[in-house]
Amino acid sequence: MRRSAPPSAIDPHEPPAAASTEMVIDLDAITHNVGVLRERAGQASIMAVVKADGYNHGAVPVAWAALRAGATELGVTSVTEALALRGAGITAPILAWLHTPDADFDSALTAGVELAVASPRHLASICAAVRRTGITATVSVKIDTGLNRNGVAAHEYEQLLADLSRADAADAVRFRGLFTHLSHADEPCHPSIEVQRERLTAAESQARRRRLRPEIVHISNSAATLTRPDLTFDMVRPGIAMYGLSPFPRMGSFGLRPAMTVRTQVALVKRISAGEGVSYGHRWTAAEDTTIALLPIGYADGLPRALSGRFDAQIGSRRYPSVGRVCMDQTVIELGPRSDVREGDTAVLLGPGNNGEPTAQSWADVLDTIHYEIVTGIWGRVQRKYVGNNDHLRID
Repeated sequence: MRRSAPPSAIDPHEPPAAASTEMVIDLDAITHNVGVLRERAGQASIMAVVKADGYNHGAVPVAWAALRAGATELGVTSVTEALALRGAGITAPILAWLHTPDADFDSALTAGVELAVASPRHLASICAAVRRTGITATVSVKIDTGLNRNGVAAHEYEQLLADLSRADAADAVRFRGLFTHLSHADEPCHPSIEVQRERLTAAESQARRRRLRPEIVHISNSAATLTRPDLTFDMVRPGIAMYGLSPFPRMGSFGLRPAMTVRTQVALVKRISAGEGVSYGHRWTAAEDTTIALLPIGYADGLPRALSGRFDAQIGSRRYPSVGRVCMDQTVIELGPRSDVREGDTAVLLGPGNNGEPTAQSWADVLDTIHYEIVTGIWGRVQRKYVGNNDHLRID
């Protein structure tokens, strides 16, 4: 298996080029992480989950990197997301699993997008699109085994199977998959996991009694892929782990490499005197004569206001504390009485942590949230830059 470049492939101190603030996405890290997940998955295939614009890493570049690394198909939330991947020239199988009543199933069928069915009503809408387009639909049934979110409810499952059997006999659908989603995957020994596994296998048996034979069955997300080899079934669906973030931060990295670095330039350096306040409301006052630096990133870019005075930025090899309130467009850090930081220097807000910089998990710990929310929340004027193995990469 090809091994990706070492973590030093990204220079965290290189100044942003196209924008004052940018996300640097290391595609070699994506490649590496898919390799880790393939080793964990054994003989099961890999569906790379690239929903939410690839967890805000860029769905199209991440999809290409994951497929080159050995993933065989892609998973997204909506038909719209699936069509965007098709528009980028990706021909691998794509499953879309969450549909509103106005979902564009006609376009999905035309583009060869596999559709999840979570209710008899979904199946009826898909069959209507089949009649309009003359294209057989490829479908996977998503069953609710205890998460009580998306998925066919137990009391509707028999009706769905009856409807699916008729549609299958009429060649309106190809029944490809049966899957579910775990409620406690981040607790590998939770008893609900076994309950959900049993419900999934029972649902498969129930389908087979109607001569409906799914080609693939799957249940594992990132957490289960890393810790429950007994749940691999035919395919696994890693999401957050593919981006290098452990679903079990307290259990270690599992050899994963975070792919996102957020960095900006120092916009202004200035001296202030002891007793002077900084930013709105003067929530922080200088205890001595000191130097501050202004960073052009704020809550409009995904730096949470709740982090005011509670995070560091790294410049060179040293970390500097946030002071005062995070504003819409800017935030301030204290450099201390003596500093050689200059305007234009690179400040790293978060990254893999290999060089001592803050991480998505460190933000999450302060905010009492999860790193998923951190990486998907960087937005606004922050632009992406891709590094690593981007051969044949297509970016619109």
